[in-house]
Amino acid sequence: MNKYMPRIVDKVLENKLKYMGAVLIEGCKWCGKSTTAKQFAKSYIEFQDPDKKLQYDNTNQTKPSLFLEGDKPRLFDEWQMYPVVWDSIRMDVDHSGLKGQYILTGSARPSEESVMHTGTGRITKLLMRPMSLFESGDSNGAVSLDDIMNGKDISGVSKLEFDDIINLMIRGGWPETLNINDDNKYEVAKDYIKSLLNEGIKTIDGIERNPQKMNVLIKSISRNISTPVSKSTILETVRLEFANELSRPTLDDYLNALERLYILESVPATNLNLRSKTPLRITPKLELVDPSLAIAALDLKKQDLINDLNLTGFLFENLCIRDLKIYADAINANLSYYRDKNDFEVDVILRTDSGKWGAIEIKLGAGFINEAAENLLKFKERVDIQKCGEPAFLMVLTGADYSYKREDGVYVVSIGNLKN
Repeated sequence: MNKYMPRIVDKVLENKLKYMGAVLIEGCKWCGKSTTAKQFAKSYIEFQDPDKKLQYDNTNQTKPSLFLEGDKPRLFDEWQMYPVVWDSIRMDVDHSGLKGQYILTGSARPSEESVMHTGTGRITKLLMRPMSLFESGDSNGAVSLDDIMNGKDISGVSKLEFDDIINLMIRGGWPETLNINDDNKYEVAKDYIKSLLNEGIKTIDGIERNPQKMNVLIKSISRNISTPVSKSTILETVRLEFANELSRPTLDDYLNALERLYILESVPATNLNLRSKTPLRITPKLELVDPSLAIAALDLKKQDLINDLNLTGFLFENLCIRDLKIYADAINANLSYYRDKNDFEVDVILRTDSGKWGAIEIKLGAGFINEAAENLLKFKERVDIQKCGEPAFLMVLTGADYSYKREDGVYVVSIGNLKN
């Protein structure tokens, strides 16, 4: 058995089990939800086990509360296959008042009508993604996002070269790839896309969706990764392949399916108070949960990424967004972006629940650091500090070698140094 590699959500899960009766771990397939949950569970049911399907079907139809019998915390892996377990847990927690009784994992968000009640006050949720570079051991963790939020000095030297970053984007953050020593680790994301098209989009709710159209849709998203692309643009791209045979409602259904499978994410436009009267763009930036999926969908090879550094820069941003979302979740923060109608843009605004915030520019190469730092300082002048306060930090997140704090106060941080 492979040794468990700690995840950032471990502490979050441990804490939630102390004050809530049940915790639902949501996230895409293959990101490690079950493995993490089993570190805390004392008994478990794997609902996807085909040898026990008849037994589970009978229990589901006769007495669902039997699912709850077992040592606590009890884990229900892929709970959405038998949604009745949600209501059974909610009722048991309601009656017993005990904490830390159940853990659920789910790689597909079920329809709202499949459960009778919300889990408010009984079941809390946390979102899990593929591994960040720190979790996979590829970032040395010399620089803490929490330290940057608190204005501390930093320093670090990344071990990642340009080739390493390219390889890591192709490999992705899938835990299973860490157990593969040869180039087969780069095939995992390709298999993920195949599984998604042939099974995932059908099993989520039983609705038949066209795999070819979904494939073209994912390719369109991948070509526009980390950009605020409109649904109209995506629809036009897909229609070119299928002679206008895709309607807007069907597109919305396909996009919704990807979101329910935790594959498609977005970064919304910022709601910071700004002095500038220039109208803001409000279209969210589209992101996939891992850059390897975009690379696999477009069937890109390493040399393709080297030859098209513009696209590679957007894929690098997708990788950084993945890691930043993982680190931000650990400090109760969320991400947005800023872009006005004059195309003045800041890649990421990170803001905590307490209102503390910072601005981040993402640049793959060291040659863009000065330009990015100047952009951040200009952005700072546009913010109404009376309403939202001074930024806690300004940061250029990069694929370069070194992490340090500039004389103008802007942090330069290598993705190969960053941790939560």
